[in-house]
Amino acid sequence: MTSSTTEHIHCLIIGSGPAGYTAAIYAARADLKPVLYTGLTPGGQLTETTEVDNFPGYPQGVTGPVLMEDLKAQAERFGTQVRFGMITKADLKSTPKRLWVDDNIEITADSVIISTGASAKWLGLENETRLRMNAGGVSACAVCDGFFFKGQEVAIVGAGDTAAEEATYLSKLCKKVYMIVRKSEMRASKAMQHRVKNTENIELLFNSETADILGAEGVEGVVVKNSLSGELRTIKVTGFFVAIGHKPNTDAFKGQLTMDELGYLQVIAGSTKTNIEGVFAVGDCADKTYRQAVTAAGSGCMGALDAERYLAAVGEH
Repeated sequence: MTSSTTEHIHCLIIGSGPAGYTAAIYAARADLKPVLYTGLTPGGQLTETTEVDNFPGYPQGVTGPVLMEDLKAQAERFGTQVRFGMITKADLKSTPKRLWVDDNIEITADSVIISTGASAKWLGLENETRLRMNAGGVSACAVCDGFFFKGQEVAIVGAGDTAAEEATYLSKLCKKVYMIVRKSEMRASKAMQHRVKNTENIELLFNSETADILGAEGVEGVVVKNSLSGELRTIKVTGFFVAIGHKPNTDAFKGQLTMDELGYLQVIAGSTKTNIEGVFAVGDCADKTYRQAVTAAGSGCMGALDAERYLAAVGEH
């Protein structure tokens, strides 16, 4: 039983990236009166990106923060309430669903669209953070940013399938790709390893760790340490890509929603439905394959349509 002081929301959207805002646009237009909580990073990962050249409708490109402000304004135009706050706890099995904002404000909801995204894992180097925040050539997405390094020499760190895929992608655009691998072999599948090893302009640096990234305004080089000999080597590069994985922001839903071993939310094929009725997952928190702004936006649309149909079926709409 919820108290009369607990706010009740018809359609709650958790997260404010392209998936969350697109879900809000569709939900608001369907008169679901959505309330969106932004999370700690309003606008999500794209607010840390400078140029976005691959989102449809922006022929001259757009910066990440401007794109997110545009999506937010569009969602608000149709009546979405956008609030700053983080959902820290949830009881999704109750009817209505019970959730807590910033640990202390309890709300209830008829339907929930989760669009909490995923956070790239970083090495934690001081210069990595500085150059990343200043748009100085450090990136966690080769498909997003590789184009800016056409004809240049770059480095990528990582050893799994994603790193191998991104290195191969970069090799088609860049003059040279140095791939920094921590151990004596890659973790990637054999097929991906063969592809990397058979690409002439990829140089594999095994038993290697990134000691530092050089450059004042932008990346000028990377210092690589050989873990066996301790030898330091400076390589001249203008771009540095980190491909050591992403962590989906789904901790608040552990034990309730079905996840894979990495924490990505699992949905019923061809939909955004989770294992709990009335709870939908969209964007990067449920997508470890594509991770693009446009695919996140598309799944946000799907989530809102699924929520609308669910609410109509249960007679709430």
